[in-house]
Amino acid sequence: MNLNDLGFGGAPLGGLLDPVDDAAASQTLQAALDAGIRYFDTAPFYGFGLSERRIGDAVRGSEGVRLSTKAGRVLQPGLAENAVELGWPNPLPFRPVFDYSYDGIMRSYEDSLQRLGLDRIDILYLHDIGAFTHKDPSEEARHFKDAMTGGYRALDELRRSGDVSSIGIGVNETDVSLRVLEHGDWNIFLLAGRYTLLEQEALIPLFHRCGERGIRVVIGGPFNSGILVGGSTWNYAEAPAPVRERAARLQAVCEAHSVPLPAAALQFPIAHPVVKWVIPGARTPEELKQILAWSETGIPAKLWADLKSEGLLDPCAPTPD
Repeated sequence: MNLNDLGFGGAPLGGLLDPVDDAAASQTLQAALDAGIRYFDTAPFYGFGLSERRIGDAVRGSEGVRLSTKAGRVLQPGLAENAVELGWPNPLPFRPVFDYSYDGIMRSYEDSLQRLGLDRIDILYLHDIGAFTHKDPSEEARHFKDAMTGGYRALDELRRSGDVSSIGIGVNETDVSLRVLEHGDWNIFLLAGRYTLLEQEALIPLFHRCGERGIRVVIGGPFNSGILVGGSTWNYAEAPAPVRERAARLQAVCEAHSVPLPAAALQFPIAHPVVKWVIPGARTPEELKQILAWSETGIPAKLWADLKSEGLLDPCAPTPD
């Protein structure tokens, strides 16, 4: 796997599910830069501004870095009462408020610049605009309408003015990605968890349509929230039995070829021609070192063939050479 294909996902350094102290965050980001990683993704939601502050401090002044953040939540003063419930046990003292309007996106963008301490963001995504986040159908419909009208207008204006290079969405689901294709001219999508060694639901028709329109895709969550690195979580919660069983079958095939399951999981998505970057997250320099080792692991073609013959990979999925 080429190092240019590897990015850095910023949710863990916002303290997703488990706090990360300042020293560990700083050391991890410096290790990523030293290793040659040059794409970093973050969001206001990650630690309610904490991830943006940490990543901005780390990359400021570095050459060749590309940075993405997201919009759709405005941070207001006062710690959210349900911060732990939202996945952030020790965030900054703010509360996220959904706002996909033109003004909300512009405010989010300007606030992000200040938290990052940067005068430019390369990629700006509309964040969490689907039913995965907005469970109530009427609420989801309202937010989607705002995002595809005023929100999109703000993104497009920032792109046309040169303030950002590319615009897209950052989501955890394929359905809303397909719907978004009918509402604008997009450059790039960040899709977490839906095109991995564990599941390939994005392959058809989403990736096919992205390819037709020249839209690149960033793969977030290549380890499916931890289940593919020996953990027990999937989609940010305890994995159900069918997911654990499928992961165990993947593990067995990888073991038969003496390949670590996480190495196969990390390298698989980049084989698809629409995929631009794969962005695992790391909390410590040691975790990052392990990710880099997995990215360099040699994987025999027979492993991919066996996964397909076992029904564990979509027969149409491209696999690494």
